[in-house]
Amino acid sequence: MEKPKLWTKDFVIITFLNLITFLNFYLLIVIISGYAISRFDSSPGEAGFSASIFVIGTIIIRLFAGKWIVRIGHKKTLSAGIILCLLMSLIYLVVNSIYLLNAVRFLHGVAFGIATTATGTIVASIIPKGRSGEGIAYFGMSITLATAIGPFLGMFLNQLGGYNMVFIANAMATAVGVVFLRLLSFSVIELTKGQLQEVSGFKFNNFFEPKVIPISNVIMIIYICYGSIVSFLAVYAQEINLSDAASFFFIIYAAVILISRPFIGRLFDSLGENLIMYSSIIIYIIGMALFSNAHHGFTLLLSGALLGIGIGAIQSSTQAISVKITPMHRMGLANSTYLLFLDLGMGIGPILTGLVIPFTNYRGVYTGAAIVGAACLLLYYLVHGRTVLYSSAGNISERC
Repeated sequence: MEKPKLWTKDFVIITFLNLITFLNFYLLIVIISGYAISRFDSSPGEAGFSASIFVIGTIIIRLFAGKWIVRIGHKKTLSAGIILCLLMSLIYLVVNSIYLLNAVRFLHGVAFGIATTATGTIVASIIPKGRSGEGIAYFGMSITLATAIGPFLGMFLNQLGGYNMVFIANAMATAVGVVFLRLLSFSVIELTKGQLQEVSGFKFNNFFEPKVIPISNVIMIIYICYGSIVSFLAVYAQEINLSDAASFFFIIYAAVILISRPFIGRLFDSLGENLIMYSSIIIYIIGMALFSNAHHGFTLLLSGALLGIGIGAIQSSTQAISVKITPMHRMGLANSTYLLFLDLGMGIGPILTGLVIPFTNYRGVYTGAAIVGAACLLLYYLVHGRTVLYSSAGNISERC
């Protein structure tokens, strides 16, 4: 039997819009602290706050964005997020104080949170049933591309023409996204009165999807560990005299994710989530163990490749699981809940690492992160793995 079509016009456009939106973050994150210091003579602490307040805005708006998608619709929510991204991108050009910069960064984070919650929800609703793993994997490659090319372009354009050139490029890319909004033609999901009433009011279930909280805890813990790498790789590499090799770490990491994700997505759909999740967590543990004990450049880069396979597969698989277990009318809430936990992991990771390093040193922190991975094997089994059943025909179902 022929598989339902995955690469529809809407799927391609939503994936492209997700790439544009994530470029909003990764183009600027590498230059914004330097901009705050050079433009406003800010202290390193103030400059760091200007970078991190973006994430604070994103986390806060996740609480409401899923509900808005249900109440006002997918397209309107996405349009509001991307248009607000464009406005904030333009305002960077006229910022004249550190306080205004912080306000713009916060609102830009809000816009980013709205747009990415919407793109994730829309793509979950248009991926054909039975191809969710493959579809989420391809969609997730847009984020990987943004993480790979965004920082590089940000630094390159800054060296070429200064900070304003980066802001202009960011605004131009977002303007292209606004144009592509008009090309979307997917059918809007009509909710019943009962479904609308289900998300009305000020209750916990109106801001979070309880069904995805358990699996979201898995990705949050993994991203706490990943956040420790992102924030402290340069310092760790300097301490172990591997700075030259470390400059290629995230290139290897991103390249491996781009290559492996399509295959992982197909295996998720054909063989089931348990095989992928258990295997990818084990690969993550091996990668983190190598990372924590790296004494040669090859070992450091090999750990980057293994972590790319492991973390990339865990992220796309947990997101596909959250889609699989959620009713369609609550997909917006499920997506915002999942992304909120992921963002929290990225935010907690650097803070927790900074607190622990004085007691354990860097190798101790990353050894601990490998041990945490072993705990995630048990956590995944408890929150989801044990509920998955395999029939003799190879079909996958879940216990009620």
